[in-house]
Amino acid sequence: MDNPKTPNTKLAIVPVIAMFFMFAMISFVTNMAAPFGNIWKNNYEWSGMLGNLMNFLAYLIMGIPAGKLMSRIGYKKTALWALGVGFVGMLVQYLSSLVGAETATFSVGGQPVMLNFIIYLLGAFICGFCVCMLNTVVNPMLNLLGGGGNRGNQLIQTGGTLNSLTGTLTPLLVGALIGTVTERTAMSDVAPLLFIAMGVFALAFLVILFVAIPEPGQTGAARTAATDGKKYSAWSFRHLVLGVVAIFFYVGIEVGIPAELNFYLTDDPLCGAAIGGAVAAIYWLLMMVGRAASAAISGKVSTRAQLSTVAIAAIALVVVAILMPSDIRVSMPGYSVENGFQMFQVPISALFLVLCGLCTSLMWGTIFNLSVEGLGRYTEQASGIFMMMVVGGGVMPLIQNAIAGAVGYMGSYWLVVAMLAYILFYALAGSKNVNTDIPVE
Repeated sequence: MDNPKTPNTKLAIVPVIAMFFMFAMISFVTNMAAPFGNIWKNNYEWSGMLGNLMNFLAYLIMGIPAGKLMSRIGYKKTALWALGVGFVGMLVQYLSSLVGAETATFSVGGQPVMLNFIIYLLGAFICGFCVCMLNTVVNPMLNLLGGGGNRGNQLIQTGGTLNSLTGTLTPLLVGALIGTVTERTAMSDVAPLLFIAMGVFALAFLVILFVAIPEPGQTGAARTAATDGKKYSAWSFRHLVLGVVAIFFYVGIEVGIPAELNFYLTDDPLCGAAIGGAVAAIYWLLMMVGRAASAAISGKVSTRAQLSTVAIAAIALVVVAILMPSDIRVSMPGYSVENGFQMFQVPISALFLVLCGLCTSLMWGTIFNLSVEGLGRYTEQASGIFMMMVVGGGVMPLIQNAIAGAVGYMGSYWLVVAMLAYILFYALAGSKNVNTDIPVE
């Protein structure tokens, strides 16, 4: 039976569209960090994934506080705060393009670090707070607007598809604006994209401000409070603890595969940043396809079977990509300012890596569902923990990038294989609830 507080969806079309819009913005903002790294690693060789790390580090700090904030001030006000924070984050990143690079604040390995880079990292960190807060609001709100059940899940899947669409467009747009990376490439080259983002945040703020957003009768925090002082917590469940590690690795995989591929193709003498961004965008496009396919089969195929299958397939694709000779090339679509869209010759490894998007598209939802299965009143607490573990999207790609500097781009993907192997273990064994004796009502 639907929640009586759930609004008539015919009257809730504007809030639904607003949530879809914010769902798309999450990926739009998040996927700027890795291609922006192409700008900074030209000046600081070690900095390619540092902006990405700052973006995801905010999740570790803001994950649980965002949930508590939502319980105190509601969905709408939390969304408004998130949009305001996002506008500030984009503005700070733009300001980094206006600050001269003459003043060094400190040095790393004897190399001076300029003030404009510090400002950029601050902007990336602020944007991380924004997307964490948006993530906290959007998923439960879409479920509420859909009335829960299959209808609510359908809205979330649709929002996830739009999320993948903007994830496809962002590296493509950044690559087109940067073009070929040279010593003169700077944040000012992507200023139009930053202005677009600020405009989108401002528009979304106004829409949410004047739209009636329904609030649930009882928040997750209120339910979680019922567990205070009890013997157990979400951490008492083994399958949740192992799932938290799986989510940490998964986000690292999802971000690391296309980000390192972008760097690899940018440094390829026959490709460049524009082609690298376009090819990486195909990965996010295939994630959109995979999510749509998962929504179609989830009623017939078990979550555990889906996760096991895509983990095995992803391992096979990445291993083949690593072992393929770099001189073998295939045609893939790309974009250049001079010639527009056309087919470009890229290393065949790129083809196998972008195909992983079909596999990673299913992993977040399946890992989350398996991890919270049977948690009952501990589910909200588990959700806050999961939001913190999104920091893996900053930590693991940074480690992979460091490995790439030591052994080469393709060699760094052995780390991805190891993380995928853990996810396969989780699907086959780690996801089983062995703590069924814990009361959850």
